[in-house]
Amino acid sequence: MITEYHRPQSLEEALRLLVREETYPLGGGTVLNQPTERSYAVIDLQNLGLDRIHKAGNVLQIGSTARLQSLLESEHTPMALKTALDLEAPLNLRNMGTVAGALVACDGRSPFATAMLALDARVTVVGGQETADVPQSTVLGLGDILPLRDEQLQRRLITRIDIPLNVKLAFEMVARTPADRPIICAALAQWTAGRTRLVLGGWGASPSLAMDGSSGTGAEAAARNAAHEATDEWASAEYRREVAAILAKRCLKGIA
Repeated sequence: MITEYHRPQSLEEALRLLVREETYPLGGGTVLNQPTERSYAVIDLQNLGLDRIHKAGNVLQIGSTARLQSLLESEHTPMALKTALDLEAPLNLRNMGTVAGALVACDGRSPFATAMLALDARVTVVGGQETADVPQSTVLGLGDILPLRDEQLQRRLITRIDIPLNVKLAFEMVARTPADRPIICAALAQWTAGRTRLVLGGWGASPSLAMDGSSGTGAEAAARNAAHEATDEWASAEYRREVAAILAKRCLKGIA
């Protein structure tokens, strides 16, 4: 349970608090407000001005504490990403949950994280040093953060997530019901130069990068390979391999 609450007025103050043991950043509170026997302190980020969504050329700059619903409603958000956001959580939770919080807390069934990974989202993090007067900033790929979240984000804050807008994005999924989380989903992004990234979701601790190549050739085979060990209580790997290939084909058709 939350035993200490802090609301810093600057990023520097937030980072000084974050080096303390059992202290965590608080965005929308959808995770940290859940019942637990653990005692910990939280750092409320709402006064730091990190909730802006801004188009800068061909890049959409998304503040870490921007609400999921705000991103869904933004005129600049790609339609396929809006589809993934709509499936990520019901409206009440989208109005509470933050973009960074959703990515940090995601599992492999997250439609939002699947689409963001396909877009090769770039994540700006600050901190990591206890005595620095000016917070040090580092830009990492979302794919570098998700497998090692505890290590990559220790004593650090995400301030912004950038996604490209000069790409085509498609998202497809199969679920038990239209509003359910996916048994398997696929997101495919293709840049004007032909670079193609295919990501699969629906199982495991985080979505899986199936392909990052110079064209869409081989996407179906890559999808099958990426799902070769995707057995869990929801579906077998054999099922997911076949459906993954179908979804990859649909995504390619969707961006054609």
